[in-house]
Amino acid sequence: MSTCVILAAGKGTRMRSPLPKVLHPLGGRTLINHVIAAVSMMDPDPIIVTGSQADLVEADIKKSHQGCRFVRQEPQLGTGHAVAQALNHIPNDDSPVLILFGDTPLIKTETLENLVTLVSKETPLAVLTFTPDDAGRYGRVIIQDGAVERIREAKDASQEELACQLCNAGVMAATGRILHDLLPLLSDLNAAGEYYLTDLVALVRGKKLKVGFASAEPYEVAGVNAQMELAVLEAYYQQMRRKELMDQGVCMPHPETVFVSYDTSLAPGTLVESHCVFASGVKAVGPVHIRAFSHLEGVQLQAGCVVGPYARIRPGSELDKDVRIGNFVEVKKTKVSSGAKINHLSYIGDASIGAKANIGAGTITCNYDGYQKYQTVIGEQAFIGSNTLLIAPVNVGARAYTGSGTVVGQDVPEGALAVTRAQWKLREGWSEAFQQRKSHKGDDV
Repeated sequence: MSTCVILAAGKGTRMRSPLPKVLHPLGGRTLINHVIAAVSMMDPDPIIVTGSQADLVEADIKKSHQGCRFVRQEPQLGTGHAVAQALNHIPNDDSPVLILFGDTPLIKTETLENLVTLVSKETPLAVLTFTPDDAGRYGRVIIQDGAVERIREAKDASQEELACQLCNAGVMAATGRILHDLLPLLSDLNAAGEYYLTDLVALVRGKKLKVGFASAEPYEVAGVNAQMELAVLEAYYQQMRRKELMDQGVCMPHPETVFVSYDTSLAPGTLVESHCVFASGVKAVGPVHIRAFSHLEGVQLQAGCVVGPYARIRPGSELDKDVRIGNFVEVKKTKVSSGAKINHLSYIGDASIGAKANIGAGTITCNYDGYQKYQTVIGEQAFIGSNTLLIAPVNVGARAYTGSGTVVGQDVPEGALAVTRAQWKLREGWSEAFQQRKSHKGDDV
């Protein structure tokens, strides 16, 4: 197992956002949590170097990764200086240490493992490279005799060096011993007055030791420095995830309009119509039908469910087999049992719906009193009439009925009918008399 150091101290000024750069979302997960997920099989407790808005970054990471170790880089004096802050957590031996950035969310575990395997006592440093379509601004990795001879920044490169298309991705692996030996030797005598991690290459070569290299696909090492770059990466990620799902048997007639998350799980045979959004935590364990313009988050669906069009399913919900959720229905933190139907214009929150219950159009569970949420329980085969208001906490028994427009403020026993009606009045000729009164008033103005 390697030690991993993730650099996440930068300000991300070009993002022009109050949110730290590494906490921007991509596919329902923050940039840095994508990176942590990639290294988790190599080091389940990576070292995170934080700096700008460190408290916010660390608090967010701890929500999903309790074991991460944190060190602060204050002030931020370059990548070499950042890694130096973690030396107390890095073993001073020949075991490999992986160093990467918190804003490269598409890096693959396999690529990182290939890099780490190059590190040895004889090759104490290895760098990750890539070949972009346009190498223009990237530092060139100059290879000689099968090893890295030097890294040359584009602005300092000769024409011969610029002809090289192999570029530095910024990711490195090194022995702990070489980091302990050489990081203190880095110099800040450069235009930026910073300590560069890439200067390790020259120091290692100066000791007559080899520097290895591995290759990555350009998308894997694409960093995020501006909102447009984030949008481009999001589009690429969505394309990859949609392809994965379709390769597994999910049908998307208009995939370019469907947005999924990193953990979206849809069973083979699922049909997803256009303009659907799957936020995090959606799992369909059997084939389901998600109709157009639906938004799902934090829900598990069983086989045969039909959701939408224009439905919203919120976190904490469970839909059993053959459930129907129709147009303009919102379901939140509710278990809907097999065969139940909520077909039109309803809000069902903090509830349990029994098997084959029918929830009429306009039904509302009134679950919040301004301080606390309350539960509504509806039994199997119950029939809730249109425009019923269910004042929680309340139970409606199995096979019970509520009349249309009923306000249910107390429990309804099994098989019973609950109905409320305001007094009905009919006044013959009222409309004509009303209009005459109004028109006479208008004449007086």
